[in-house]
Amino acid sequence: MARQSPQRPDADEPELDDTDAAAAADEVEEDRPPADRALWEEVRIDPVEIALPSGTGFTLRAYRQARELTPTDVAERDQDDPFLARRQVVETEDDEEVVILDEEFAALSAEEDEDEEKDAKARRKDKAGASDDEKAETETEDDAEDEDDEAGDEEVPVFLTHKGRLLLFKTPESLVTFIRSGAPNDLSQLDSWNELSERLEPADIAPLDEDTYELDLVVENLRGGHDAWDHELLIEAGEIARDLAYALRLPAVLDMLSSGSSLDDLDEALRASVNGGVGGFLGRRRLKKIGAQTASLGWRTIVGKISAVVDWRD
Repeated sequence: MARQSPQRPDADEPELDDTDAAAAADEVEEDRPPADRALWEEVRIDPVEIALPSGTGFTLRAYRQARELTPTDVAERDQDDPFLARRQVVETEDDEEVVILDEEFAALSAEEDEDEEKDAKARRKDKAGASDDEKAETETEDDAEDEDDEAGDEEVPVFLTHKGRLLLFKTPESLVTFIRSGAPNDLSQLDSWNELSERLEPADIAPLDEDTYELDLVVENLRGGHDAWDHELLIEAGEIARDLAYALRLPAVLDMLSSGSSLDDLDEALRASVNGGVGGFLGRRRLKKIGAQTASLGWRTIVGKISAVVDWRD
């Protein structure tokens, strides 16, 4: 549509100066309805857009307490890896050898040891109540239970995955079609999944800026050298990589991004450098000491490992 020339204001109406015009424009922006986020807020799931070297796709992500989730099953995925498959065969053979030779003996020994331990504890309690060792053991068990409770209370990411693979869809329509199909996936364990599948429309697949990640640009950006590094791009890449590594059970990626690693040092320096003051100055100094080649090689490995477990859907 051709742009229409502005109409001349009526003589009785005062002309707007630049300040008034800007305020009016801001008011129009405020009156314009934002993208409808009501559904996503209700189901506590978000659409995510991820760009990889092989393409860009849409998926879903949620955060829940660890105790509420069943991790994705990676057994089938690992069998596709010849190195993991070979290691599992060797371990199975070794285990079977032990079981065949010592199965009955091991079972009997375990039962005897358990009975003797129960009798010993009963005798100690009859004589003088619980001993110091038992008290210490009880305290240790209580501490372990507390740690398990804390770990269970931790909020962790879960994606639209199945059997250890991330499902990425090239169009919003294909993503919605999959969700409505009732096909198995790891997000279906969420209590809000049925509501999402009933109400979701392709127009709802509109990820926020903070839920859009460009992993395809990370390696090239790092190769450009310190002065070319896009801090926001690299920080967001670290966030999504950690989430994916946890949800997809990629221990090698988690190790590469773990506290104290070189890539974690890079992430901390990037975050410090975007802040003002002394912290930002020190962060920029730390960045100068991080090798661009080392960082780019590390991230190339991470992007490669994530790409290897993506299941592209049209």
